[in-house]
Amino acid sequence: LGVQGCGKSLTARATARMLSFPLLRLDLSRLLENGQGASERNLRNVLHLLESIAPVVLWLDELEKGFAGVEGDKFSDATMGRLLGLFLMWMQEQTHPVFVIATANSIHNLPPELLRRGRFDELFFIDLPNYHERHQILTIHLTRRGWKPERLRIDELAQRTEGFSGAELEQLVATAIIDAFGHNQMLNDEILDRTRRSLVPLSKTMEEKIFQLG
Repeated sequence: LGVQGCGKSLTARATARMLSFPLLRLDLSRLLENGQGASERNLRNVLHLLESIAPVVLWLDELEKGFAGVEGDKFSDATMGRLLGLFLMWMQEQTHPVFVIATANSIHNLPPELLRRGRFDELFFIDLPNYHERHQILTIHLTRRGWKPERLRIDELAQRTEGFSGAELEQLVATAIIDAFGHNQMLNDEILDRTRRSLVPLSKTMEEKIFQLG
């Protein structure tokens, strides 16, 4: 759970890499099909496939959207309710080494039985990066694009980008490089800071919602 653009999806990829297991992303919406029991059959086939290729990391991205027909303990979509019940039973009883990771921007509308221990054993909140994390993120994206961070005042830029998510910091670097190229200039601190001032982070445009996530 966490703020948009702060690396929830990256966490799933990093987990699979650390475990040296393949990562499979399950799109629940693609399981839906017309016909009595067709959607449930599709889910059973997917779960059987996961067990047959285990060990594996199963990634459910944007969980609250995947179970969009579920509202608390009520099911506005009968098919989605049955899929959730089937998935919960599988999570409870399966013994194969399938590690399930789900990412979500909000868990307020998810049923409590989905989040209890025995299904998801831990719940982590990924917040906006602090100064040291922003410094590392900026350094990484500058280095990836062939620029030497030590030639720039990254410490000052990291200080001025409080409230920026990791994705917004990446966009800042990319936009500044394009701006410098468009003006036939080398990337410098002035261009980076000008780009920073032109970007309004989500933590400001949606401050109340971001605050509620914490």
